[in-house]
Amino acid sequence: MTVSKTVFHFQKPLPSAPRFESRSLPTPAAAQPDQVSSTPFTVAVCNQKGGVAKTTTCLSLGACLAEQGFCVLLIDLDPQAHLSLSLGFDPERLHRTGSDALLATSSLISVSRESAVPGLDIVPANQQLALVDKILYSRKEYEFLLKRHLESINQDLYDYVLIDCAPAFSTLTLNALTAADLLLIPVQCEYYAAKSLRSVLELTKVIRQKTNAHLNYQLLITMYDRRNRVSRLIREQIQGALGHVLFETIIEVDTKLKECPAYTQPITRYAPHTRGAEQYRALAKELSYYGK
Repeated sequence: MTVSKTVFHFQKPLPSAPRFESRSLPTPAAAQPDQVSSTPFTVAVCNQKGGVAKTTTCLSLGACLAEQGFCVLLIDLDPQAHLSLSLGFDPERLHRTGSDALLATSSLISVSRESAVPGLDIVPANQQLALVDKILYSRKEYEFLLKRHLESINQDLYDYVLIDCAPAFSTLTLNALTAADLLLIPVQCEYYAAKSLRSVLELTKVIRQKTNAHLNYQLLITMYDRRNRVSRLIREQIQGALGHVLFETIIEVDTKLKECPAYTQPITRYAPHTRGAEQYRALAKELSYYGK
């Protein structure tokens, strides 16, 4: 069977993006006191396409950052609550979640929970978020609700905030992107996942114009199968078109990563010596160059 080399392409110019030179940036520990922000570095993990390892990346990256000594807050902004489930929280039994914070009935810290992983906390979610999504449309400046909550959190509490977004461009996603310092876009090297990049990048352009002029973005290749020819071709084309905003770390297919949710543990605890664990540790180190 012949595979076309033109598997994936952009028909329009891509939104402009800053060129990161990660090796030249200081790590959080090396930053000067007057350069350090008083608020945590916030990363929104988002893609319109489902099944590209958004939740896996949020959980695994958070656990690896915690393993490296950082204090991390995860925020589950998906009504499916897969991130909460992955850490052993039953959404149906949760009485206080991120919904309470977004509806201004509680603070973000008051609804956060400690996980079994030292240094890793979570603001859990349940299906109530779907209702919150509809309610927020009627509220003035709803896009800034999460940002205001995060601005009240001092970096003495958390070094990083990672937000797991639903695969939809909702009020919840707009809140996440408005609050974020960095948009991390997981992308699988398969046709439909690659094509969905355009809509994410177009949304990023709108967010920069409307609510968050300083939003940067980086792409992360996930679920990569080096044995698959189409995967290799799409990776090459993404590298050619967006190499300047592509993490050097690549997350390859790993069965252990898929098993983690069933055991309610991140990869650092469930299978700490696997390829997936090492690759997410590499990503955590690479991300630290973008932190503070």
